[in-house]
Amino acid sequence: MSYISELRAVVGTRPLILPGAAAIVLNSDGHVLLLQRADTGGWGLPGGFMEPGESLEETVRREVMEEVGLELDGLTLMSVFSGADQYFRYPNGDQVFNVTTVYTAKARGWNFHLDPEEATTAQLFPVDDLPNDLIAPEVPILEHYVRIVKNLL
Repeated sequence: MSYISELRAVVGTRPLILPGAAAIVLNSDGHVLLLQRADTGGWGLPGGFMEPGESLEETVRREVMEEVGLELDGLTLMSVFSGADQYFRYPNGDQVFNVTTVYTAKARGWNFHLDPEEATTAQLFPVDDLPNDLIAPEVPILEHYVRIVKNLL
């Protein structure tokens, strides 16, 4: 049983505040890797919740490896996202307020090995052509990243 499953056994679907990490994984053209999530059907960044004893860097590296089978090169801290716009209600009713540390990174190779329990599809998108059906907590993260990119041009 996972850490979150153990918590859910005690609190049910009530909101939890959960730390996690996500990666904006970029290819050489600056396209962003997004996953179509198996649990919601929406698009999101690779990443997930921290396990006890893990650092945020370890979390993001583990999650990207588990979800898409990619090893990351160096991580660059982009920002930390929290607050009301990081609330999410999963289809099963579980509620969470994410505290997400987001890194930018490049992958070592692009051979995807999707975990079908995590994602149904992985795809690279230009930053000016992201899918409309992003999961809600990812919207402010990707908007922030797009603003950074546009300010660099």
